[in-house]
Amino acid sequence: MHIDMLTLFPEMMEGMFKSSILQKANERGSYTYRFVNFRDYSTNKHGKVDDYPYGGGAGMVLTPQPIFDAVESVSKNIESKPRIILMSPQGEVYNQTKAAELAREEHLIFICGHYEGYDERIRKALATDEISIGDYVLTGGELGAMVVIDSVVRLLPDVLGNNQSAQKDSFSAGLLEHPHYTRPATFRGLNVPNVLLSGNHGHIDRWRKKESLKRTYLRRKDLLLDVDLSKEEQEMLKEIQDEHE
Repeated sequence: MHIDMLTLFPEMMEGMFKSSILQKANERGSYTYRFVNFRDYSTNKHGKVDDYPYGGGAGMVLTPQPIFDAVESVSKNIESKPRIILMSPQGEVYNQTKAAELAREEHLIFICGHYEGYDERIRKALATDEISIGDYVLTGGELGAMVVIDSVVRLLPDVLGNNQSAQKDSFSAGLLEHPHYTRPATFRGLNVPNVLLSGNHGHIDRWRKKESLKRTYLRRKDLLLDVDLSKEEQEMLKEIQDEHE
């Protein structure tokens, strides 16, 4: 995978790619990345990339020319059609399903906006996707793009040390993940559940499955509406509901 980030402030994003899993994945060749300052593509003699909105109003609007030209430049000589992602509070709310979808692509282009917004022609004629990471507004699209990129890269083959790690994350199976424990078995009077110390993997798997259902039921009931539960899971959920009536 190759990732292009169109941004006026590449320094905001640089650190993320030089540490932890993203750095290691890049060094192994799992993906490549490039920062593209779309101000470099402005045909304005002062390098302007924004202007006052037609019809009046507060703030400045990003003009289409620099962004269109930047996207065309980074897409040149690349066979695969890129996914062009516009970070926007008006976009679809991001989730793990979308992360898995984007992880199957060969070329992602992120457009990180600033100021009051984008010229609508960028949205209509250029972007293939609009993504929001939540119902709030940030100073710019860089922070949202970093969230999306991190969640996508960790799903690429062999990026995580254990390929099953991503499969068992919260939301990957539609449910929140079960609790985790590690040594010591007792800490400040708090004990690890006996089932995890039993060595009985069948019982452990059932406990984890039920705890995952319980955590989802208590914290995010809305997720259960979209999950196809097995007969065993349905029985577990009924037990949980009875326990918490």
